[in-house]
Parts: sequence; C-alpha cells; structure tokens
Amino acid sequence: MDAQALRACQQPLKERYRDKPDTALIAARAEAQLADEEIACTLQTWSGDLVAGLHPAAGGDGSHACSADMLLQALAACAGVTLKSVATAMGIELRQSRVIVEGHWDARGTLALDPEVPVGLRDVHLRFELDSDADDAKLSKLVELTERYCVIHQTLASPPHQSVEFVRSIG
Repeated sequence: MDAQALRACQQPLKERYRDKPDTALIAARAEAQLADEEIACTLQTWSGDLVAGLHPAAGGDGSHACSADMLLQALAACAGVTLKSVATAMGIELRQSRVIVEGHWDARGTLALDPEVPVGLRDVHLRFELDSDADDAKLSKLVELTERYCVIHQTLASPPHQSVEFVRSIG
C-alpha cells in the first residue's frame, strides 16, 4: 500500500469520526477460559486459540504462552503496524526493518517472596532497527510519530483507569 492508497482508505473513516466522534470509540475485549486440570487458560485470538500458563520462573514448564511476553508482543505488533503506517504516509521506504521490545520482571514479586519486590514488568525498552535510505532526521520523526500514535505504547506510558470485580457464574 502506498501513501495515496492509505489516505484513500482512511479518509472516509476520518470524516465519519470528525462528524460523529462517538463512532471513533472502539470497544476492545479479551476473554480467558480457565482450564479445569492445569494452571492455564485459553484465549481466542484472530489466528486461533492460545493457551497461556505459568512462566518457568513461576513454576510452569514453558509449554504455554507467558502473559508478560504477550504484553511485549502486543507492543511490538502495535508499534510495528504504526511504524509501517506512518512510514507509508511519510513516503519512507523501509527494508528488512524490525521492532524489538524487551522487558524484565522479578519472579520474587509474583511468587510473594518479598513484599518489597514489585509484581510486573519493571522496564520496557522499545527499539526500532530501521533499514532505509531516509536521513536520520526523517527516521527520528518517524519514530517520534510512531511513539505518539501507537495505542499500546501510549496505554503503557499513561495507564488507563482500571477496575476489578467478580460475579458468580450461574450454571
């Protein structure tokens, strides 16, 4: 897809969202079905079921997806798609480029070994390895705009309000 095709595809969406801002609010949803016999759950994804379980550092055997890895994968995917979209709009050709996301978490926190150790990822590093004929100023602007418009990056940078509840299942 080139810049003209991207603009043509997005133009009616932009017009609708300008005219009716409420149509721009997109609901996102995920559901995990708990396994009966093991410490795992199944999620329905675009490409089929995915089973998530304990990371080996928390007692898993490594045969299931790790939620921390999935979070980093979501960031890599969102940043990659956003980067490609912005590059297309800017007329920047990218060859063999990659988005790499790395993070660290301390298993002592999730295993409740030390109340001083936080649970969750401590750091997240997003790296763009770009192969392009564009100059550094253009590539820096590309990365800046990608950071600005990447939904997952912005969600992590400015966490949304979260709420938790439980309800009894009927049935």
